[in-house]
This record gives sequence, structure tokens and C-alpha cells, in this order.
Amino acid sequence: MSMLLLLPIGLTALAALLLPLLVHLARRSEQRVVPFAALRWLKALPQPRRRHRFEELLLMLVRLLLLAALALLLALPVLFGRPDRRPRVAVAPGVDIAAARAQPIGGDARWLWIAPGFPQLEPEKPVDKTAAATSSAEPAPFASLLRELDAQLPASTPLTVLVPAVLDGADAQRPLLSRRVDWRIVSAPANDDANSPARSRIAPFALQVRHAPDRIASLRYLRAAGMAWTRADQPAADRAPRLDAAMSIAPADQPLNAGARALVWLVPGPAPDAIRDWVASGGQVLLDHDAQWPDFPRDAPIVWRDDQGALARAIGFGKGRALKLERPLLPAAMPGLLDADFPLQLRDLFAQAPAQPARVEASGYAPRTGVDPWPERPRPLAPWLVWLVAGLFLLERLLASGRRRSEAA
Repeated sequence: MSMLLLLPIGLTALAALLLPLLVHLARRSEQRVVPFAALRWLKALPQPRRRHRFEELLLMLVRLLLLAALALLLALPVLFGRPDRRPRVAVAPGVDIAAARAQPIGGDARWLWIAPGFPQLEPEKPVDKTAAATSSAEPAPFASLLRELDAQLPASTPLTVLVPAVLDGADAQRPLLSRRVDWRIVSAPANDDANSPARSRIAPFALQVRHAPDRIASLRYLRAAGMAWTRADQPAADRAPRLDAAMSIAPADQPLNAGARALVWLVPGPAPDAIRDWVASGGQVLLDHDAQWPDFPRDAPIVWRDDQGALARAIGFGKGRALKLERPLLPAAMPGLLDADFPLQLRDLFAQAPAQPARVEASGYAPRTGVDPWPERPRPLAPWLVWLVAGLFLLERLLASGRRRSEAA
């Protein structure tokens, strides 16, 4: 275990240690001269040389320690050594937890999900789906998470990875890690929804519509598209039209539903700040032809067209995308609204461009070894020093107040 100072120049504050020394040297206990008649006529003898003495040694020592701790705090100390090197068992989404428990794993190993944040997994307890769930609607690729885990673990920490036979989230090449991995293929559960916190699923497409009063005539075509999506997404036995499963239509003053990622904004005029912030956080909005969006170029790329020309243009905005109609959403201006493939065209308009993670056979995707170990992460000592400074300050105040009370007595 070793300590390193990130800002060594902060130790120049140690020069302040001279202040308590000078104060205690200059201070003397108050002595009052009492006249004594019998000694008036005695010849004064030479006074012996006075030696410098420190008084209130405990108080001086506390003050010196307080200043030294403050100087060390300014130097930003960090500590290296003694990381948690217990074996790790990383469980991929889709693994049967009952089969994972049967694996011969050491008792002191730490179990975790291969999901954003690496939630902890206790194999001897029932799976806590709330703790294992991720905040992102779409899980990150498995290969990227495995590399991230390898970078976070200390160099000599054993790593066991439990994966299903078919692995989601693979990229173009096998992962190259800094350590050897005990790669084990575990059978997937009959119902993988019970144990997997980040299992990728294809959810029915859902669209939210917010409209102005004078745009009600356009809603009938969006409702028809929503009915078509519902029939296509539901099983054959349950294909009763349910518009609320695919579309939420409300006036413009109604807030968006939680988890919404696609929006049709049929409201003229400037888009509200709330809608812009929502798009910047990752949403997609299809704007009315009379809507105003900041810095939307007139020559933006065309993403939807028909025989008469452009129907919609799009630009990136933050993490999301803003699309703007070139014409009113009415058959007179857009004859394609009456075509049978309009629902598919509208759905494709909101389709995400990035490719979906690949699916591979886990038996041929075991990580390779060859990358240099990642540098060890230091542990900051500043929080502990803050508590030390606070304790020394309180002790100094107690000793100083006790000295004043003794002098007053």
C-alpha cells in the first residue's frame, strides 16, 4: 500500500506550522508584581538567562496537527494498494439462475449482472428484478460491457462469465481482454423474463400525438396507422383493434407519457422548451409543417418523399432527432396518406439508424487474452482527512476554552 500526492505544491502550506510555535513562545502566563517592604533595600542580583519554554504543550500539538492535516488535504492524497481481488462471477442476461447456482464457484466470489452499472446478484437469494433492472430502455451491447468490466477489475482478479448458448450483443470480433476468463455456457431458462434484467425485447411500436384544435382533421390518418400497428404486433389470437396500445392522442397541453420515444407534434408556431429538451435527451419528433424549430435548415436531408417531392426533412438534435413535414398532413397535400403502406412508411420514418446487436453462438465467442492490464484506480483520502480536520478543530476549541476558564479562575 502506497500514497501519492496529486498536488504536491499544497504541502507548502506546512509553513503555517510556525504560527502556533511563535504564538506559544510569545505567550507567557500573566504574573502580577507584589511589593514587599523587606526586600526594598536588598541589592538586586543578576537575573539568570531565561530559557524559552513552550506552555500548553497539548494545545500546541493539536494546533500543529490541525495545520498539518489541512496542508495534506490541499495536496490531494490518494492511496494505492489492497484492492478488492475477490473472484467475480459475471452473469449474462438470459442465463438460468438455477443452473448458474449449480456451477462450482468459490464461496467468496462476488456475483453481478452484465448490465449497465453491473448490479449485484446474490445467487443464494431470490432474484431482485428491481435492483437488477437498468435505467436505460435499451441495454448496452454485451461485448462493450464485458470490456468495461475488465477495465474496472484489478489486474489479478479471477473472472468467471456465465452466458447462454446464444448470446445477444456481440460485435464484429471476439473481445480482447487483459485477463484469462473462465467462460461457461449455461442453459437458458424456459421463461427468460423471470431472471434477466436487461434482456433485449422487441416491443410494439408506440407513437404519441399532440395536436392543436385546428389539426383534428389529420388525426384520422394517424389513428388508422395505429390500428394497423396494433394488428401487426399482437398475436393472431388477440388481434382486436386497441388503439391505446400503439398510439396516445391528446391536445398539445397534455404532458408526454413516461418512456415515450416517438412524437408527432401537430402544433403551429415555436416548439416549447419542454419538447426540445425531450428530443435532446433522445426522443424523436415529427413536427407540423408550420411548426418552428431553432436552427432547422431549409436544405436539411430529406428522409421521406413521394412522387411530388420531399415530405419530411430531419436533423440531429442532442441525442435525438427532429423531423419536419414539408406539407400539411392531409390527402390533398399528401396523397400517400390513403395508401395501404402509409402505416409502414410512418413507422420506418421513426426507425433508428444504428444496427441492432448481433446474435452469435457463445461457444465461439470466448474472450481472448492479450491486452495490457488497466492501471489501478487510486482511492482518494480526502474524505477521511476532512473528518480528521473536523475532529482536531473541535478538540482545539475544547482545549482553548478550558485554558481560558482556568485563567479566569
